[in-house]
Amino acid sequence: MIKPDKNIRVAITDDHVLLRNALARLVNGFEGYTVLVEADNGKDLRNKILQHQVPDIVLLDVSMPEMDGFETTQWLTKNYPFIKVLVLSMLSDEKTIIRIFRLGAKGYLLKNADPEELKMALDSVMNKNVYLSEYVSGKLVSGLHKDTEKEIQPLVLNEKEREFLRWTCTELAYKDIAEKMHVSPRTVDDYRQALFTKLKVHSRVGLVLYTIRNGIAEI
Repeated sequence: MIKPDKNIRVAITDDHVLLRNALARLVNGFEGYTVLVEADNGKDLRNKILQHQVPDIVLLDVSMPEMDGFETTQWLTKNYPFIKVLVLSMLSDEKTIIRIFRLGAKGYLLKNADPEELKMALDSVMNKNVYLSEYVSGKLVSGLHKDTEKEIQPLVLNEKEREFLRWTCTELAYKDIAEKMHVSPRTVDDYRQALFTKLKVHSRVGLVLYTIRNGIAEI
């Protein structure tokens, strides 16, 4: 039975057919979600999106032939920034996790995650634009402390900007952050856009990375 159009449309991109089919059955069983696209790799996904099969969220593997998860995330961020990328991978090293977040991914899950965590991650990425598990948060912090290749001097930020950055490291949606800061959602949108420009980042994850690296908040 075809689910109603109001459901969140998911693309599953993985070169392992059995896993991809199992994920599709699992996601189709989640209330509010429909698998719109199944793709073998990033190139296959790109072709299907260009044929107007545009999802709301992409569940994406990293290691794939022809066009891997890094290239795919970069292409999506540049051409379809409204499509959210949730990575599902066997890779658990800091370098991979940090690199793909910097390219625009909104969340990262290991393939040993249980169905409940997958559903929670999908919901969080769609509603809050970010999902950071305890494991991934630890890897981000550890990797950022080790990363000395390009030391970025902290910019001068006012107290409201710093407070907003601290709230971005929580699981609160932007409208809830506005309530906590006692400002309007429009003001929070202004903070976000101004910080995107000032910090040269393009997503909430970029804000979180900057915040942690510069000691404004800890996770």
